[in-house]
Amino acid sequence: MKRDLLCILDLSGDEILHLLEWAVKLKDLQRRGIPHRPLVGKTLGLLLEKPSTRTRVSFQAGMYQLGGEVIFMSPSELQIGRGETIADTARVLSRYLDIIALRTYSHKTIEEFASHASIPVINALSDLYHPCQILADLVTIKESLGDWKGIKVAFIGDGNNVAASWANLAARLEMEVWFATPPGYEPPHDVVERAQKEGARIRVVHEAFQAVEGAQVVYTDVWVSMGQDGEREERLRAFAPFRVTPQLMEKANPGAIFMHCLPAHRGEEVTDEVIDGPASVVWDQAENRLHLQKALVLMLLEQI
Repeated sequence: MKRDLLCILDLSGDEILHLLEWAVKLKDLQRRGIPHRPLVGKTLGLLLEKPSTRTRVSFQAGMYQLGGEVIFMSPSELQIGRGETIADTARVLSRYLDIIALRTYSHKTIEEFASHASIPVINALSDLYHPCQILADLVTIKESLGDWKGIKVAFIGDGNNVAASWANLAARLEMEVWFATPPGYEPPHDVVERAQKEGARIRVVHEAFQAVEGAQVVYTDVWVSMGQDGEREERLRAFAPFRVTPQLMEKANPGAIFMHCLPAHRGEEVTDEVIDGPASVVWDQAENRLHLQKALVLMLLEQI
C-alpha cells in the first residue's frame, strides 16, 4: 500500500529516527564521493505552485544523486492551470511517475491530490505544514548538539506552517517547544491541541525573552510569507518585538544554536549579527534538506 507524507504525524517516532539515520548515512556517502544510485529508472514529479530555491534544487539534486530523474512542473504548464481537476491530474500523473512532491498554497490541494494519486505524495510545503524542513532540521540539531532528547526549542515569530510542523514533531520526539508570537499570530489551535493530546510539551507565550530562556535552539522564520504581502505593514509592526538579536540569543542556553528555514529577510526577523554569527547553523540546515529528502524518497519507495 502506498505511503504519503503530508505532515510529520504521518510518521511514527521510530520512522523519524530511521529517516534521520539514513540521512546521515547518505550525507556521509556523498562527502566520501561514494555513489549510491538505487533509483535508476525511477522518476519524481516536482509540482510547484510557489517559487522555490531550496525545495526545488534539493529535490532535483537529490533524485539525480540517487540515480533517478525529475520532471519539473508548474500549474501554468499543465492542464490543471486551465481547469482540469486536481483528482484527474493526480490520476494521470500517477500513470507516468513513481513519486511526486507538491509545493502548494492550500493544504487541501495536497490532501485531495494524495487521495486520488496511486503513487506516494510528499508535502514539499503547504500553508499548514512544512514537514520536510523540520525533519531535515533534526539532522542539523543532532550534528550541532549531539542529540535532541530533552532539548528546548524556542520558535520566535509567526505561528505559520513551520511552527505547526514543530508542534507535530514535539508529539513524536522527546523535546519541549515554546512558541513566542504576537497575540493573534499563534500556531493553529487545533494543531497545538492535537499535539498536546499526543504528549507534546508545548507552550505558547507572547514574549520572546520568556520563550528563549534556557533554550538550546532559537528558531525563526519570515514575518511575511508568500501570499501575505497585503498584510506586510501590519505584520512588521506586530512582529517588531520578536526580532532575533544578539541580546535575545544571550538569554538562551550557553551554546544554543540559531536556526532559520530561509529565505531570510535580514533586519526584519533576524539581524545580520545573528544569522552570520557563530551560533548560526542555517547553511547546514539548507544542505541537510538534500540528505533528508533523499532518505524520505527512498523510504516512500520502499528502498530502505
